[in-house]
Amino acid sequence: MVTRAERVLIAGAGPVGLSAAAYLTRRGVPVTVFEAEGSLPENLRASTFHPPTLDMLAPFGASKRLIEMGLVAPKFQFRDRAHGCLAEFDFAVLADDTAHPFRVQCEQFKLNHLLHDWLLAQGGADVRFGHAITALRQNGDGVTALVETPDGGTEAVTGRWLIGAEGANSVVRQALDIPFEGFTWDERFLVVSTPYPFETAMPDLTLVNYFADPAQWFFLLQVPGLWRAMFPTRPEETEDEIFDPGRIEARLQWAHAKAEPYETAHTTLYRVHQRVAERYRTGRAFIAGDAAHINNPLGGMGMNGGIHDAFNLGDKLAAVWHGEADDGLLDLYETQRRPIALDYVNSHTIRNKQNLEATTPAAQQAFRDFLAEVSSHPQKTHDYLLRTSMIASLRAAAKITA
Repeated sequence: MVTRAERVLIAGAGPVGLSAAAYLTRRGVPVTVFEAEGSLPENLRASTFHPPTLDMLAPFGASKRLIEMGLVAPKFQFRDRAHGCLAEFDFAVLADDTAHPFRVQCEQFKLNHLLHDWLLAQGGADVRFGHAITALRQNGDGVTALVETPDGGTEAVTGRWLIGAEGANSVVRQALDIPFEGFTWDERFLVVSTPYPFETAMPDLTLVNYFADPAQWFFLLQVPGLWRAMFPTRPEETEDEIFDPGRIEARLQWAHAKAEPYETAHTTLYRVHQRVAERYRTGRAFIAGDAAHINNPLGGMGMNGGIHDAFNLGDKLAAVWHGEADDGLLDLYETQRRPIALDYVNSHTIRNKQNLEATTPAAQQAFRDFLAEVSSHPQKTHDYLLRTSMIASLRAAAKITA
């Protein structure tokens, strides 16, 4: 059966897909969202919402609720074992640049529920769970998605455009035969969540802390009720070795030694990639978020960059939909967003990792000197926070007009 609809089709009901759906709905563009899972995705990977992302989500009531459900993090630190706190940065210096001069620490799946609830409240929301896009075809008038339905059947749904926002293994990107260029780090990242109150043991911590160490760097981030500790693993370690309770305990004791063993809530291991798609558009189909770019999590730029993709593309699709611009405007989406993934997100997250794992005295001193210089000059602090908050990347994209 072929269903024809004057709407935008969206693959994926995660933060990026639902952000695109909410933005387009608010602009009067009908959407249909296809989610392969039987309910809203609830993975725990991303948990940091940056200032401009909160600005974007505010009209949907999501920022207010994320603040209520999460933890407001106005500051973050770089630390090491020998010197303690190397530098602390306060987003308050961005008070004139954003309505939200802070990060919010809150699990990304909570945003999925907030945006889905907002869509339902508008009436006419079409979010289909248990529906997986398996292939697509297109012509000059529209794009047709072949969708596997919960009963095992296949439905062909045609819309005016399609957005693939279903993650790093995007079927849409693969169907469009778009190369996913880049590399995968040799080590995998282990995330351990624990209710242990690090803030009591180390009262000078902020909610977000990067610990540089040549033997084993790590990252401590607080979310409601838990601290999440992230460690690199060695390439030769097997999964059984990594998840061995004794090894997990040893890593946590490395982060902070204490007499009693740690209680752990959950553990996650994942491969870390730095990849950017060769293109973001083929005809009437687009990719966004992890379908278009993936990076290591140091800096919290992956999910946020994907939401920024969604709003950028949504704005252009709405303008073309309403006859305010011609189809050529849609090419500007890739022209604006792909360089950001390459020049801001990829380069920044790679540099973060290299700084934290620096092994030579010269590299370690260069990192300390960089932090000292940036933190001691108000203008350099401001510029640095514009970049780490992703405000600078949005401004750079806005300057690209052709």
